[in-house]
Formats: sequence, C-alpha cells, structure tokens
Amino acid sequence: MNREKKTPTIRSLLEILLVSTRLGFTSFGGPVAHLGYFHEEYIRRRKWMDEKTYADLVALCQFLPGPASSQVGIGIGVMRAGVIGGIVSFLGFTMPSVIALILFALLLQGLDVGNAGWIHGLKVVAVAVVAHAIIGMAQKLTPDLQRKAIALFALVATLLWQTAYTQVGVILLAGFAGYLLFRQPHEPDSPSLHFPVSRKFAAACLTLFFGLLILLPIIREATSSSWIAMFDSFYRSGSLVFGGGHVVLPLLEREFVPDGWLSEEAFLAGYGAAQAVPGPLFTFAAYLGAVMNGWAGGLVATAAIFLPAFLLILGTLPFWNSLRRNPKVKGVLMGVNAAVVGILLSAFYQPIWTSSILEAADFAFAAVLFSMLAYWKLPPWIIVLAGAIGGSLLSFLS
Repeated sequence: MNREKKTPTIRSLLEILLVSTRLGFTSFGGPVAHLGYFHEEYIRRRKWMDEKTYADLVALCQFLPGPASSQVGIGIGVMRAGVIGGIVSFLGFTMPSVIALILFALLLQGLDVGNAGWIHGLKVVAVAVVAHAIIGMAQKLTPDLQRKAIALFALVATLLWQTAYTQVGVILLAGFAGYLLFRQPHEPDSPSLHFPVSRKFAAACLTLFFGLLILLPIIREATSSSWIAMFDSFYRSGSLVFGGGHVVLPLLEREFVPDGWLSEEAFLAGYGAAQAVPGPLFTFAAYLGAVMNGWAGGLVATAAIFLPAFLLILGTLPFWNSLRRNPKVKGVLMGVNAAVVGILLSAFYQPIWTSSILEAADFAFAAVLFSMLAYWKLPPWIIVLAGAIGGSLLSFLS
C-alpha cells in the first residue's frame, strides 16, 4: 500500500531548493550526465534514498515520455517532501537555464540573426551535438537487426511524410512492433516501493494529462488564440517525446518554423545556445517562447512543455510496482526507443544538416567540434563557445 504524503517542512523544502539549484547551475552534459550528478549528490552524499530505489525511479522515467532527468529530479523531490517537494526540486534544477535562454532570446531580437557568423557557428554546433547523441543512442537502443529495422522505418517515414501526426503514428507502430517482437522473460520479484502519493491523486493526474492532450487542440481551433495555440504545441511536444531532449527538436521545429512563428535561423541558433547552459535541454522551449512572445512567452512555453512530465511522474509513481514487472511493457518500450533513433536521424538531416552544412569548410568545422565533444571529452559550453568564435572567423574568411 502507498503511504499518504507527509506534510513537508520549510526546512526540508529549503534544503531541496538549495541542492537542486546548485545542480541547476552546474549540471552540464545532457540527461545521462544529469543522472550521474543526481546519484552523486542525492544518493552517495545525502543518502535520500537507497541505490535500488534510485535505479527503479530512473527506470520509470526512462519508460515515460518527456525529459527523463527532470522527471527523476521531480521524483526525488516528491519522495523527499511530497508534491510540493517535487515542484521545488523542478524549479531549482530548471530555472537557471530558463532565465539564461530567455535573456538570450531577448538579446537576439535586436540582431540580424540570419547573417551573423556566430549564429551560423551555433548551427554547426547543433550538427556536432546531435551527431554525437545519435551515435550514443544507436549503440544502446538498436543493438540488433529488428531494432535497426524499426529505426530505419522511423527514419524513412518521418523524412517522406513530414506532418505533426507522422511521428505519433511511428511511435505507436514501433510500440506495437516491440510488443510482438520482444517478449522479455519475467524477472524475480523485487521489493515493492513506497511513494508519498495516493493512487487517487495519481489517477487524477493521469486524467488531466490525457484530458489536456485531447481538449487543447479543440480549444485552440475554437478560440484562435495565439497563446492557447502556443501552449497546445508545447504541451503536445512535451507529451510525445521519447528518448530525451534531443528528440524534441523535430517536434518543435515542425510546430513553429513552417507556420512562421520564428525563422529557421533563430530556431537553430537557440538550439545551439541551449547546449551552452546547464540543466535540461527541454528549457529550449523558454528560448522559443521568448522569441515569439517575450519573457512571458518564455515562461508559458516552459510551463507547457514540462507540465506533461509532472503529470506523468505523479500519475505513475504509485503504479510502477506493477508496470516494472510486466515483460510486455518492456517490449513496447524497446520498440519505441528504437524508433526514437530513426526520428533523431531524420531531424539530423532536416533541418539541421541542410541548413548548417553549406560548404566544405562547414563540414570540416563540424568535424572538429564533433571530435572535441566525442573524443577529447570537452564540456559542452566549450564546444558552444568554440562554435560561436569559429563561425565568426569563417564569416570573415568567406
């Protein structure tokens, strides 16, 4: 049985805020690195939970769509101090990068981003970063021919039929294929976990998650409000992303660039800048919202894209004991994760490669940045700084 959530104390909430904010300022390197930072701070140093509980929480967040590292941080806060603890943990970890990217967006409004050399350099950074992510994910998520075939199907489908619904259909088909192909054997039962969230509250969160997913597009069509349209697009993107922050790129690009909300140059410049800040890559939404509707747009976009992560982690925590033992669920997840690799490859070609690699010098520069990231293991902020400086130099030489 689940224990009812305890009333958090001011001291415990302040402790969560201070620790998560420090992590928000220092956690560079993407979701896998974030999980390492969390393990070091929350498990090894502070011993807020044991190793097995942390591993199970990570497994749950990998199973759910959305930003896995942010959901793990929210889950740790919830298990430490209830729902309020989860909110405080999220704010501390996310706000540093949100503020930085909103300020960057407001700075760009007075600049000619289409012709700036340093902006082109940031676009080349995106090539190196996404290529590195694809290689790492492909090695882990497509180790056999069946999953390579699923990834290839996702790549071809999303390249040839570029609609907002193609990726949803691909994910559903990949999950069904995984259900049929990968029947994982039952594992020995492990001890049940206890979460300070009631099943009744969890069911309400799941109902709200699916209700918003269905109702927001209807309200959008009925009202023609640009704010509701923006909220709907970010909420839907946050609801349908499996595989981490990099995979949200094609969803957001196809939501906003073709309809003229912002230019492709501004989109890719912000994506490059997002590599330079710590914290979750989903805060890229703050940049996009600020470009479209100022600082208020940045805050609304952030709330919209992270709201599904909140509702899903709160809605599934009490039911995870059953799900984590189900071999059919594991098979579905294997198929979906393989499709993620293909979707990311599609995004790598269009729009990243086609708008960034325009000549031989661009390809050479991308190769240098990729080597700095993949082989020399330099921090992402150095890659971004090198990209901006190198792009400026290339503009003078061309």
